[in-house]
Amino acid sequence: MKAVVYQGPRDVAVTDVPDAKIERPTDVLVRVTATNICGSDLHMYEGRTSFEVGRTFGHENMGEVVEIGSGVEKVKVGDRVVLPFNISCGFCKNCERGLTNYCLTTQPDPSAAGAAYGFAEMGPYGGGQAELLRVPFGDHNALRLGEDAEEKENDYVMLSDIFPTGYHATEMAGVIPGDSVVIAGAGPVGLMAALSATIKGAAKVMVVDRHPDRLALAEQIGAIAIDDSKVDPVQAVLDETMGLGADRGCECVGYQAHDPEGNEDPAATLNMLINSVRFTGGIGTVGVFVPQDPGAKGELAKQGKAAIDFGTHWFKGQTMGNGQAPVKRYNRRLRDLIAAGKAKPSWIVSHEISLDQAADAYRNFDSRSKGWTKVVIKPGMSDGKKAS
Repeated sequence: MKAVVYQGPRDVAVTDVPDAKIERPTDVLVRVTATNICGSDLHMYEGRTSFEVGRTFGHENMGEVVEIGSGVEKVKVGDRVVLPFNISCGFCKNCERGLTNYCLTTQPDPSAAGAAYGFAEMGPYGGGQAELLRVPFGDHNALRLGEDAEEKENDYVMLSDIFPTGYHATEMAGVIPGDSVVIAGAGPVGLMAALSATIKGAAKVMVVDRHPDRLALAEQIGAIAIDDSKVDPVQAVLDETMGLGADRGCECVGYQAHDPEGNEDPAATLNMLINSVRFTGGIGTVGVFVPQDPGAKGELAKQGKAAIDFGTHWFKGQTMGNGQAPVKRYNRRLRDLIAAGKAKPSWIVSHEISLDQAADAYRNFDSRSKGWTKVVIKPGMSDGKKAS
């Protein structure tokens, strides 16, 4: 089968690899119809992780079931399914608590927790930027879709990661109807957090970024765009909230955050939120942070540490939740919102491409080229196109 294979920093190629196949009775084999390039893929693409040369990318996947193991009972051949990026068993201590993002069974390292498709330090599983994908514990992990699965494919594929992840940020922040919410980052996850806050009935949603095309997408769903290359974002939030600060904040950038001058600072967005969220407010952090970052410039950052304004955070009595999203906790309810026409996350899609165009897409997405906001790879597509 064809797959997007990592060959080294900023170097991917579409090559032939062994076909994914059923390996255990509980496996499901999926023909991939849509798979996204994620901002988290860029950390690995840039060589900032331990992702191994020769591995296949792709943790945001959906498709059609073409084969099932002998132990699979619910999922049937022909079903259209979307797969959480978390690979989980459903029966370990963490999964029983709803923490499928920290599954103990699917992570082979006994000192770690959590597994994913095509992701550094999250097990040996192949990615879905390929023609076929093996899905462990298929009955548990595959979310079946309705008759509109093909019609709304670009919406449903967002259930694999970014829509539930953005929603998780608002959950950890504690967003309730009437809240004011500030979101750091207008990338795909930040835009999903803005959509989620809007769905939850937030009275005011503010999105901080400096890319005009992404801020314009935030404005399309009624959010207030704050360009931190032109104004002080903390002061802008205070001005929008009568000097009190936002009720809630969502961090959707992660450890490769940059200041407007282009300097990398893993604490930049965290400190912006600490200083722009009100006393006793909540912050949800879903941007990726790592225990070590040898590629960082500063010694503190190399150790996975960030100089956050903890004294201010403590003094203001704020809470902060963090970590990867337990996608299964949210994907069914978000699926039903899409099916009912209450949510359309595909508004952020800028490009639909074939597998053969993946290398060029990675270069543009990594460079934040104008107009490249979200890329959906369609392995069955012969010629890529820009979404309307």
